[in-house]
Amino acid sequence: MKAGFCTTDITPAIGMEKPGGYGKAYCVAIHDPLQARAAVFEDGDTRVALVGLDTLVIAERTVAAIRAEIEKRCGIPASNILIAASHTHVGGPLFGHFPDQYEDAPKLIQSLIADHSTIPDLLYHDWVIKQAASAIIEADRKKQDAVLCVDSGHQENVAFNRRLRMQHGKAVSHPGKGNPGIIDYAGPIDPEVGVVGAWSQQGEFLGCVVNYTCHCTTFGGAVSADWVYHLDRTVRNVMGQQGVVVFLNGACGDVTQVDNKSVALPQFPDSSARLVGVSVGAEALKVLNRAARGEFSTVASVSRKMTFGRRTPSSARVAKAREIVEAGIHDEERRATTEWTFAKEVLILDYLAGQTPEVEGEIQAIQLGPVVYLANPAEYFCGLGLKIKEGSQFPFTYVVELANGIIGYVPDEEAFSATGGGYETVLTSYSNLEVTAGTQIADACVELSRQLQPTAAPEPPKMEPATAMWGYGQLGPELE
Repeated sequence: MKAGFCTTDITPAIGMEKPGGYGKAYCVAIHDPLQARAAVFEDGDTRVALVGLDTLVIAERTVAAIRAEIEKRCGIPASNILIAASHTHVGGPLFGHFPDQYEDAPKLIQSLIADHSTIPDLLYHDWVIKQAASAIIEADRKKQDAVLCVDSGHQENVAFNRRLRMQHGKAVSHPGKGNPGIIDYAGPIDPEVGVVGAWSQQGEFLGCVVNYTCHCTTFGGAVSADWVYHLDRTVRNVMGQQGVVVFLNGACGDVTQVDNKSVALPQFPDSSARLVGVSVGAEALKVLNRAARGEFSTVASVSRKMTFGRRTPSSARVAKAREIVEAGIHDEERRATTEWTFAKEVLILDYLAGQTPEVEGEIQAIQLGPVVYLANPAEYFCGLGLKIKEGSQFPFTYVVELANGIIGYVPDEEAFSATGGGYETVLTSYSNLEVTAGTQIADACVELSRQLQPTAAPEPPKMEPATAMWGYGQLGPELE
């Protein structure tokens, strides 16, 4: 198998919008550069590309443009390219509704989107397309015969489910650290640190692909790749600065670095980013240094499009939302309230659902020998990701969320029950798919994985069993 890696810069300019919430925020400083991180693998006539972007989310149209450029310039089929967002909340302006999605909307809706919500910067958008395409093209050009390794580490001390069961009988997202009403976490975490590493035939470290499940919300203020920056530095400081670290986030829709059951002061911002990034990077280093290296065979990709219905607000809910929005649209204090923010979202959703009552998303499986990456375009709940892993027949199954598009929050069905809850289940322009969407995605991912046949992972060299014991080892005990 051949492997090639490359990174390019996608750092936004000061003054651009900074997505990550439901309102306007702007880039005021830069802590570290954002990157498009690409790996290309080839076996025979088949090539696949795995791309991690340091950004909040990535729209389907952005993915389509990058894929089209790659097909034209180096011939990797669009269906063989996986492009995923790291979900950093301090990235550049790729998130939000594009102008053509609301140009015919009523004036109020146009204002709520353009003036009171995060929107993409079209110049930045086009530049990211070019930079991401360049990273893939250069990774393809640099590919060479390689030996690979795969294994998983385990890091359970830096990620926590952010939804907690409360004594009042429902689940709450971030109820506050040490809240006395907390009973326990309402969902799991996924502590697996999945790593595929690659070296040249001469032993030079080329790069690795790391999969872990945790929101990139550790860093506040300045533009940053968040804890992925420290993951990258940790790995390359040991393995060599020439190496490339491609990060693909797992099903972290309800998993962050915040432990709401702990009363320890939060480490925020950069110390928290360092804690998560170095901890995950250390696990990745363990894998890279212990896993057997050898030949991988078979790269493959399969995908399918799925269609989901939307949950929509009632007419009464829309009427009440309009009343709240109109009463506060010129009042800065009211616009800062949770009530106004979610009323705004209801009105935007009501318009969008009228235009597109169904949402389409791509599910993808990419195989590297014994490894399968199962990708979806949702901000996907962790328990659903674990369900996908349980159903896969591959020895190494890594779930990738926010890949090849964005369809918003997709909670599990329990979150919508009488004992469920959390803002991820509330109707907004970002969270509105039918209740069963998460299960549908999980089932489709498992089905795709079963269309592929895993091959064996490299094993360490073996020797014949000993026929004689070590002479020293047979001695003793002696008491005098």
